[in-house]
Amino acid sequence: MVSASGVFNVDTWDEDKYDEREGAKLARVRVGKTFQGDLEGTSTTDIITVVSGDDAPLAYSGIERFTGAASGRQGSFVLQHTATAGPGGEGELVWRIVTGTGTGELTGIRGEGRIDIAPDGTHSYVLEYELG
Repeated sequence: MVSASGVFNVDTWDEDKYDEREGAKLARVRVGKTFQGDLEGTSTTDIITVVSGDDAPLAYSGIERFTGAASGRQGSFVLQHTATAGPGGEGELVWRIVTGTGTGELTGIRGEGRIDIAPDGTHSYVLEYELG
């Protein structure tokens, strides 16, 4: 297994709220990111969010296509997101590489990881993967 880590910037956040009833807002969001570290590249993510009164996501799920390099190997792959958060912001965000989506030098990639958000808003990642 290879352990890839680094940070990413959220470059775009295009949100479309579609259901704002009974204390929970549901929205579709398209997110653009730029990665630095062991992953170098960009991604586009489509997520569905659940937001409560304080505008902090309580849960979301989504699909992300990363294009660039993983530890110097060029290609792309798709990640599946699952995230939950509690009242204080604590929670879990898990990535899973969708089997069969690797291209180029990343063909056969599989693995999973997580995203952490620091109190200052910095987004970091760890992705454990192997090439088959």
